[in-house]
Amino acid sequence: MKIPIVTIVGKPNVGKSMFFNRMVGSRMAITTEEAGTTRDRIFYKIDNPKMDFFLVDTGGLEFESKADIDIEDNMQKQARIAIEESDLIIFMVNNKEDMTSGDFQTTELLRKEASKKPIILVANKCDNPVTETELAHMYELGLGEPTPISALHNTGIEQLTNEIIKTLKSRHFLTKNSKEFKEADRFSQSHLNISLVGKTNVGKSSIINALLNQDKLIVSDTPHTTRDSTDSLIRHKGKDYNFIDTAGMRRRGKVGTGIEHFSVLRTISSIERCDVSLLVIDSSKSITNQDQQIANTILTANKGLIVLVNKWDIKDEEDEKGEEDRRNAYTTRLQRKFQFLSWAPVIFTSAVTKQNLTKIFDQIESIVSERQKRIPTGKLNHFIEDAVERHKPSGTKMINPKLFYVTQVKINPPHFVFFVNKKKYFHFSYLRYLENRMREQFGFNGTPIKLSFQEKEQRYGKK
Repeated sequence: MKIPIVTIVGKPNVGKSMFFNRMVGSRMAITTEEAGTTRDRIFYKIDNPKMDFFLVDTGGLEFESKADIDIEDNMQKQARIAIEESDLIIFMVNNKEDMTSGDFQTTELLRKEASKKPIILVANKCDNPVTETELAHMYELGLGEPTPISALHNTGIEQLTNEIIKTLKSRHFLTKNSKEFKEADRFSQSHLNISLVGKTNVGKSSIINALLNQDKLIVSDTPHTTRDSTDSLIRHKGKDYNFIDTAGMRRRGKVGTGIEHFSVLRTISSIERCDVSLLVIDSSKSITNQDQQIANTILTANKGLIVLVNKWDIKDEEDEKGEEDRRNAYTTRLQRKFQFLSWAPVIFTSAVTKQNLTKIFDQIESIVSERQKRIPTGKLNHFIEDAVERHKPSGTKMINPKLFYVTQVKINPPHFVFFVNKKKYFHFSYLRYLENRMREQFGFNGTPIKLSFQEKEQRYGKK
C-alpha cells in the first residue's frame, strides 16, 4: 500500500523545522533563529495508529531575495517539485507577523503548482490561545480556515495530525482500522513480497520483465526511468510472489535534486512492506559506496536479503578467466565491499539470457524459512556456555562482565536477548562475535538477526 507524502512549505523562520522535529520526536532538522537554515528537504516516516505517512521538511521559500539568488531560485524549484510529488501540503505561516508579499506569492505558487492537491493552512507560534479575530488576517490568503499550533510548546499538534489524516482519508488513503485496509493487508499477507532495489540502470525492471516473459515495465538506458514502485504478481511452481520494482537509489547525503528525492521515499516504503529484498548490482560496473548504502537501508529495515549480480552475460574481452574463476574473483570483491553481508546469498544473473533467474525463488523460500526459525532456550544456553568459554568478555579490575543466559524473543527477523550483569561493559565487538558464532551454529542464511543485551535484575537476600 502506498504511503502518502505530506510536505511542509512556507517562508524561512516560520517554524517548519521545529514542527517537523516535534512530529518526529527528535531534533533531526536544524532549528535556529537564522532564516533559511534548511536548504534541502528532510523526510521521515511518521508511524501513527490511524495512518502512516512520510513528512517532508523543505527549505524556506523566499522571493525577490537580493542575496544568494541562485540558491533561492533552486529552493523554489525544489519546493515546486515537492508540491508536485506530495499528496498533501502544509502551508505554514507565522501567527506573530502580518501577512507579507512572500506569503501571498507562496499562495500563488501553491494555486499554480498544487491546484488539485489539498492544502492545510497552519498558523504557527500561537503560544497563547488565539481567537478567530486574531487569525482573521490569514483569511486574506484565500486558503480557508487556519489551524493554530505552537510547535515550540507542543499545542495543537494532535489536532493538526488528525486533520492531516482526515484529509488524506478524503483522498482515498486507507486508515488502519478500515475494512479496506484490512482486506488489502490480508491480500498482501497471502503471498511473499519481494522488492528489487539498487542504483539506477542496474536492470531491476529487466529482471522482472524476464520473469514475466513480457515487457510490462518501462526499460530504458536513461537513469531514473522508474519513478514509482510497481507491483508484479508472478506465479512459480503454484505459488504467488509479488515482485516490487523500485526507483534507483542514492545515498541520502547524495540524493539528487528533483523527483529522485521522492523516488527514494517510495523505495523505502517498498522495502518496508517486503519480506525479502533483492539488491541488484551491475556486474559490468564497479561496486560503489552507493551499493553499500542501499544494503544498509535493507538491513535497517531488518529484511531478508539476496545479492543479485546482474548483467553477468557482459564479459570484458580482455578477461580470459574461466566462468568459475571469474565468479570467484567477483565474489572476493563483493566480500571486501560487503563484509557485513557475509551471510547474504549471491546469485549471478542475466535478464537478457535469463541465467539463474529461477534460482531466485529457491533462495527466497530458504530465507523465509530462516526468518521463521526458533531456537530452543536449552540449545541457546549450551551455545552461550561454549561461546564464552572460547572467548570471555573483557572487563576491568573492578567489574567482571557476565552472561547469564540468552532467549529468543521474536522471529521474522529472529531476535535474541542476552541477559547480563552490566550492559555498558560489553563492547559492540563482542556482540558481533556472538552473532558470528550464532550463525556458525544455527545458520540464519539470508536474514539479519537482532542481538541485544539486557541487564538481569539483581536480587539480594536479607542479611
